[in-house]
Amino acid sequence: MNKVWLIGGTSDSAIIATVLADSDLPLVITVTTASAQALYNHQAEIIIGCMNLAAMVCFCQQHQIKAVVDASHPYATEVSLQAIAITNQLNIPYLRYERIHHQPLIQENVIELNSWEHLLAGDYLTAQRVLLTVGCQALPKFQSWQSRTTLFARVLPKISSLETAIASGFTSDRLIAIRPPISLATETALWQQWNISLVVTKASGKAGGEETKRKVAASLGIPLIVISRPQIIYPQQTSVIAEVLAFCQAIAFRGLKPN
Repeated sequence: MNKVWLIGGTSDSAIIATVLADSDLPLVITVTTASAQALYNHQAEIIIGCMNLAAMVCFCQQHQIKAVVDASHPYATEVSLQAIAITNQLNIPYLRYERIHHQPLIQENVIELNSWEHLLAGDYLTAQRVLLTVGCQALPKFQSWQSRTTLFARVLPKISSLETAIASGFTSDRLIAIRPPISLATETALWQQWNISLVVTKASGKAGGEETKRKVAASLGIPLIVISRPQIIYPQQTSVIAEVLAFCQAIAFRGLKPN
C-alpha cells in the first residue's frame, strides 16, 4: 500500500494527521519520542525513533512512501534537511508545513539573535541569573558557562529531559520540569522566585509561549533574548492545512490509493 509519510511531533502535525486520515489517505507518522505519540488519537500507523539517511531510505522503500509532509518542529533542522535530501534522491514529492510566524513588535528589553553561536560567543550571559527556556537538546551548549554565570533551566517533565539537563551541569535546585502552556502568572512567579536577571528562549510565537515571555519581560523589566528560527530553503512550503490536503490528494489521483 502506497502511503504519505507525515513527519510529526508537533500539535500542528496532529491536526494534519486527522485531516488526512478523515480523507482516507493512507498515512504513516514518525515521531522521535514516545510521549509525542499521545498527540494522535486515530488509527494511523505511528513509528517512534530517530532515523539517519540510510534508515530513511529503507523506511521510504519499506512503507512505499509516495509523498512526504514535514510538520516537524522548526528547530528540528537536521530532520528536515535529511528528509529533503532523501526525497530528492528517491524523487518523492516533499511539502513543508509551518505556521506563519508573525513578527512581534520591537521591544526595548528584547534582544533577537540569529544563532546559538552568536549568544554563546558574546558577553550576554556573564554574571547573570539566567533562565533557559530553550528545550533540553540545547542545554549541552551552555555547559561551559556553568562556572561563569548562574544558570537555571525549564524542561519538559520527562526523565530523558532531566537526564540531559543534569548531564549538562544543572543541579536539581536550578531545574523545573513543567509542561506548557505556562500561564502569565506562573511565568511571572517563576522569574521572581529565582530572582532571574536574564531569560533566553527560542522564537516560538504565541503557541510556543513567546508572547507570554515578552509580556513578563516587559512587566518585570527583565531582558529577554530570543533566538531566531533556523532558516532553511524548502522545496515547497505552506502554512495552510487545506493546501497540505490538496498536495496529498493530487498525488493520490496519481496512484497513492491502495493498490
